[in-house]
Amino acid sequence: MNARTSVLVLLLLPLLLASCTSSTSPLAEDAVPDPYEQAKRLGKGVNLGNALEAPKEGEWGMTLQEAYFELIADGGFDTVRVPIKWSAHATAEPPYTIDEAFAKRVDWVLDQAESHGLNAVIDMHHYDEIFEAPDEHKERFLRIWEQLAQRYKDRPLSVYFEPLNEPHGNLDASAWNDLLAEAIRAIRGIDERHTLVIGTSEWGGIRGLPALRVPEEEKNAIVTFHYYEPFLFTHQGAEWNGAETSTTGLTWPGPPASEVQAGEAADQVPWVHRWFEDYNTQPPEYNPASREQVIRDLDQAAAWGEERNRPLWLGEFGAYSKADMASRVRWTEFIRTESEKRSISWAYWEFGAGFGVYNRERAQWNADLHEALIGGEIE
Repeated sequence: MNARTSVLVLLLLPLLLASCTSSTSPLAEDAVPDPYEQAKRLGKGVNLGNALEAPKEGEWGMTLQEAYFELIADGGFDTVRVPIKWSAHATAEPPYTIDEAFAKRVDWVLDQAESHGLNAVIDMHHYDEIFEAPDEHKERFLRIWEQLAQRYKDRPLSVYFEPLNEPHGNLDASAWNDLLAEAIRAIRGIDERHTLVIGTSEWGGIRGLPALRVPEEEKNAIVTFHYYEPFLFTHQGAEWNGAETSTTGLTWPGPPASEVQAGEAADQVPWVHRWFEDYNTQPPEYNPASREQVIRDLDQAAAWGEERNRPLWLGEFGAYSKADMASRVRWTEFIRTESEKRSISWAYWEFGAGFGVYNRERAQWNADLHEALIGGEIE
């Protein structure tokens, strides 16, 4: 190589490198991602609950604001899960068209998440009719997801698709596996890039994992589970659950310092009566409200994921505000740290309502709860 050629190569080298850089970035975004990397990317998350999954946004007292996304990002979170009642915003008859004004509202949410450096999980929430009559609503469910896949296929990979929240009722494990396979085919016929977040039957809990069948050919998927155990502690005083959760004053972990009596109505429910007996009398290693029980549960989930070669995500966990704050903090911190020990990313339920980590009335974080999620060590 003569001197003139060497000079020419040196002059052109920066342009060649720039060309390589600009061409590889889009390719990386266009490629089908590694689901384990996508699961890790979710990191620390929070659910934007009580907003878009209400029959109408604001009906449950929560309307999303741009400031919330900035707060969430600055508060140390990586991801927002966006529960959405799509079924309330699509026509009842074919072709089951999604209301454009509502879809643009969701577009705005995704724009806000992206502009603040947050991942966003689009979740179909509270499609109550499909739990009662899966066959009758299957076609509508699939057509809605085809519209969503078409609308969001060009979004960055920081957007994830969660086909359905907490299958239950007549949408049992077998029916859910069948519907899931059809939903995956419908979405993948349009969009192969975006990672799917797939929940279990049995209300999305760990006990639904053994029966879940994700099609073997679907590699770009994360399996999600929800954790609210012990339910009578995390949902104590929850008005929407009726007698079973009407008893308050439960502390965590068990056993309590002094006996907690189930309310009269709750005590009439056989499983609740038995649970309170164990909660009040059993030592920690056998207590249904113990750290040991959490460890056993999360070990079961982690073992399932390893056996099936599926990354996991804890998509919901939280304790309602009727529980004492000290117990809520202890429980939340323990669930968070034990999940992280097992390399499971998570999303707390939820941002600013009854389980909220943020107090919207006071315009401040619930400091101890926020610390339990974002940092610090267990005492």
